[in-house]
Amino acid sequence: MPSTAILVDGAFFLARYRKVWGDRDANDARTVAKTVFGMALEHLKALDRPREALYRIFFYDCPPLDKVLVKPISGESMDFSRTAAATFRRDLHDQLRRQRKMALRLGRLADRGEWKLKHQAYQQLRDESLFWDELGDEHFEPDMRQTQVDMKIGIDIAALAYKRQVDQIILVAGDADFIPAAKLARYEGIDFILDPMWQGIAPDLHEHIDGLQSVCPRPF
Repeated sequence: MPSTAILVDGAFFLARYRKVWGDRDANDARTVAKTVFGMALEHLKALDRPREALYRIFFYDCPPLDKVLVKPISGESMDFSRTAAATFRRDLHDQLRRQRKMALRLGRLADRGEWKLKHQAYQQLRDESLFWDELGDEHFEPDMRQTQVDMKIGIDIAALAYKRQVDQIILVAGDADFIPAAKLARYEGIDFILDPMWQGIAPDLHEHIDGLQSVCPRPF
C-alpha cells in the first residue's frame, strides 16, 4: 500500500495560520491541533490516496521560553513561562500528542538572555515615524532562535527514505533549509512534495522537489 509521511515545521505553520485561517481563533490550541490533522487529510485527498495511506504526521517545534528576563527600558522583571504565548504553546503540544498518527518532535530555544529590536521598530526608526527616545519595552523582543529543529527534520527524512517506510513525503515549510534532505529522499526514490501554504518560494527550489501543493485556503 502507498504510504505518505507529512512533516510540519511548527514555527512556519503557526506564522501562516493567522493569515490562512483568519476566521479561526489562533489562540485555541485544540482547534490549531485539529487543523494540522485536517490539513494532512486534505493532502491525501488531493493526491487521491486513502486515509490509510497516512504513515504519520511529524510536527516540529520548541518548548516555550521559561526564563525571567529584565525588560530593557523599564527594568521590570518578566516571567516568560507565565505569558499567554507560553501557555498556548504548552497546550498546543499537549493537544498534538493526543492526535492520532501524530509525532511531536521538540528542539530547543537558544537564547542569550538579551533583547533585540523588533523588525517593525527598525522600520519605524528608518522612516522616522519612531525616534530613539520614544523606544519602550514593547519595541523589543527576546533574542532567541530555534535549534535542533532543522536537524530533526533532516534526520527523519533520511530515516524514512533509507528504511523505505514511505514512498511519499510532504513537507510543510517555507525556506530552503530542507534542500539537502530533499535531494537525498529523491535520490532514494521518494516522491517529495513541498507545501508552502501559498507562500511564494524561490524559483530555484522547484528543481529540488517533485511537486508543489497547498491545500489550505488561499489568503488574500
